[in-house]
Amino acid sequence: MSARLNERLATSGFRFTPQREHVYAVLLQKRDHPTAEEVFIRAKRTMPDISMATVYNCLDALVKSGLARQVTLERGAARFCPNMAEHSHFYCDQCQSVFDIELPPESGWALPAGFKAERMDVTVHGRCPACDKAARARRRGATPASNEQYRAKAATPTDEHSDGDH
Repeated sequence: MSARLNERLATSGFRFTPQREHVYAVLLQKRDHPTAEEVFIRAKRTMPDISMATVYNCLDALVKSGLARQVTLERGAARFCPNMAEHSHFYCDQCQSVFDIELPPESGWALPAGFKAERMDVTVHGRCPACDKAARARRRGATPASNEQYRAKAATPTDEHSDGDH
């Protein structure tokens, strides 16, 4: 990971630092679209001297280097996603979890003449399977299942890091 990270940072005008490597590793470790604060809390567990400002700077460098994307969902805090393959997001309005969802093949949009899209940010809102099951169970008086089993199924296999490079 270090060589690839160093190369991407360098071509974007940033230098490789242990803090940037650590923040990137935190993003890759649990792909749940964490906020900067959540990245900070996770990073601090194994790098106690890292500051919140350093985490923000690292995330900014990773986004500008094309190693992560910033995901903004309505009025909430920005989240960060290391999946650089084209995809959309599903936001569960109940538990606030964010899941990667693949775009359908050939999902182009008809743009007015002269417009050129460079990227697309699409977020689908609703209830994830665990929250939907919990809502149905509450209506029937049963106990719901955990959200983790659905998060694993929703992982995007087309992600550019799925080659074992992390």
